[in-house]
This record gives sequence, structure tokens and C-alpha cells, in this order.
Amino acid sequence: MLEHPLLAAALDRLGRETVKAAVREAQEGVRRGELEADVAVVATRAASLLPAAATSLRSVLNATGVVLHTNLGRAALSNGAIEALTIAAGPVDVELDLATGSRARRGRATLAALAQALPEAGDVAVVNNGAAALLLAVTVLAAGREVVVSRGELVEIGDGFRLPDLLVETGAKLREVGTTNRTSLADYAAAIGPDTGCILKVHPSNFWISGFTSSVPVRELATLGVPVVVDVGSGLLRPDPLLPDEPDLATALREGADLVTASGDKLLGGPQAGIIAGTETLVHRCRRAPLARALRVDKLTLAALEATLRSPATPTHIALHAGAEELRVRVLALAAAVGAGEPVSSDGAVGGGGAPELALPGWALALPEGCAALLRAGSPPVMARVNAGRCLVDPRAVPPARDGELATAIRTALAAL
Repeated sequence: MLEHPLLAAALDRLGRETVKAAVREAQEGVRRGELEADVAVVATRAASLLPAAATSLRSVLNATGVVLHTNLGRAALSNGAIEALTIAAGPVDVELDLATGSRARRGRATLAALAQALPEAGDVAVVNNGAAALLLAVTVLAAGREVVVSRGELVEIGDGFRLPDLLVETGAKLREVGTTNRTSLADYAAAIGPDTGCILKVHPSNFWISGFTSSVPVRELATLGVPVVVDVGSGLLRPDPLLPDEPDLATALREGADLVTASGDKLLGGPQAGIIAGTETLVHRCRRAPLARALRVDKLTLAALEATLRSPATPTHIALHAGAEELRVRVLALAAAVGAGEPVSSDGAVGGGGAPELALPGWALALPEGCAALLRAGSPPVMARVNAGRCLVDPRAVPPARDGELATAIRTALAAL
């Protein structure tokens, strides 16, 4: 059975045990009298039982209107980054100088691309995620010492992970200053002493407090004479007019931050990674710290991150800056293609903890609520948004080239209602 043409090709792709399991299940169907005892019939059933790919992960069309949907893996990679992953899947010169045959600095091209994108930094480093970048920076500066941080910035970063718990893992002691809604420069100054390892400023990212509030900008914290670590979170490299309240690495560095940390899979639009940028001395200390080895990034991430940094426009950037009129035209075309639904104005969101107060004006196709579950069960699955008893299909984060697939998925769901 394993030599049958319908199954032989799957051996290399899925492995012998997976194909054997499918054959055995098909043979059981014969024993139960459900299938004809014929080789071709059994092979056809076994082939239909095989998974489409070696991974259980499925490609999903993100029609939620949330650009950086955490449950869908946040940033969609650019074509250049996808190509880079394929190249990096085999042996590559990640830590080798081909000209001399000698060992070379790991990920040197990626670090060079990041340094070029952030000329404000004296040096840069990359680890495996944003939380790791912050963990490493605070460990290097404040293990066994104090971290001065505003009470209004002791946030929960998602999935139950709270910043105070993360900082305790570094061996540092938290010195909380100010109140939930107001912290002044004098609060920080009063807390600084011989045991101070650093001041930490964290962007709240996934919530905002309005009303009687105040916080201290980086440029003022930089005057206090101790290292300032700034976690901007979202990975925005420099200011974006669309996101006026979102902090960026370049501005934090210009204002005097000694180390800035961020994620690579949010507004930067790349793979999951943690970015550290800052003074040459402190970044070098981070890179040489024993903990850095445990947080080291792999060759696939290095390749995808370099390609992202050199990409002219990532899918994240394109989706964020899609205009309302452009989206309206796509939704009207989608409605015409499926012959159903109501085009409605609908605000999108940044997602991934970025700019929680910002609404992205757009459009969606309103369908019966029952379509949502049917769309998720389709192939490819489509993740839409349910609101006020309607299923809203928002094309903002769907590549325009896949609008045809989206229309087919909607027609299939509507037919199954």
C-alpha cells in the first residue's frame, strides 16, 4: 500500500508512520464493510485521510479588521521575509565567513540592517522576543539592585504575564514611584540612591488612562544621572503620522534613553524577536551576558528580520495605511461577487497592544451571524468579527490578491446556512 502512487509521494513529505496510520484506518473501513476490498479504493481513502501539510497549523484569512491579531500570530511576513525563511531552512553562513572559512559574528547582516535602520543607536542586539529583550536589559543593569518604575507602568503584557513578575525574575528589586495616574520627575529623583540600577519606563500599550494624569518624558528622566531603559513595546522604529501617540525607538534614543527594547512582530512587521538598541557599551554588556545565550535568536528569525528591515513595505504597514475608500471599493466588489451581504462602515484596529485608542476607518461586509462559525470551518479558514448580531468580514488585513479566495469562502458559508 505504501508503494501505491497516491501514497508514495506523501512518505517524504509526511513521514512513514503518518502514512501507515492512514492506510490502517482505511483498511479498518474494509473490515467494517464500509469500503470495497480493493487496493485503489483503500489507497484513495487513505490519501484523503492524510493531512495537507506536515504542520497542524493552518493558513487563516484575517478578516477581523485587527491588523496585528495576537491569536493569529501578529504580523504577516513580507514576501521577502518568506523567501528568506526558505533560504535559511538549509545550511547557511549564519556564523561563518565564507571568504576565510573562519567563524564570524552571528547574524551580522541582520544586525547591520537594524543598525542602518536606527542610526541613533550606538549598537543593537536581537533576542527571541520583546519580553526577553526587557528581561536581559534589566538583568544586566539591575540584578541585585533596584529598578525605579512608575506605578502606572506596572502593566500586564498579555496571557497573564505581569511586568512586576517578569522583573523579579531578573533578581532586581522594584522601587515603585508615583501613583497609578500621576508620576512626576521629583518622584523618580527621590527614589534614586546608591542601590539604583536603572530607571525603567514602559509604554502601557494595550490600555490608556485619561483625565487627571501625568507622566515623565524620557528626555527628563535622562537628566537624573542613572541609566534609563525604555520599553516601547510595539517595535515602531520611528514616528508615524498615523500613530501620533505611539512611542518609537528612534525618538526614545534621541531623547537620551540608554537602552530601548521592543518587539519585532508588531508594528515593525517582522518575525517574533526582541530588539535592544542603545549605547555601545550597554548593548555590548547585554550581548556578552550569560543570559543572552539562553535568549539567542535562531537563523530563521535572523533571516526573516533582515528581510523585513530591507523590505520597502511590510503587509503590516500596507494594512495599517489602507484608506477607507480603498476598502469600500473592495467590500463593494466582494458583495457583488457573492451576491449577498451589506457593505457597512466599520473601524479596524492596530492590535498587538498597539494604539488601543486608535480607530482605523474602514468598511466590512455584513453577513448573518451564523456565517462566522462556517467561515472558520472552511478551507482556508476565515476569521471574521461578530458584532451586534452580524458577522463582519473586514478585508483590511487580507491581501488584495486573496479577495477571490475570500469570496469563495463566503459563498460556501452562505450555501451552508
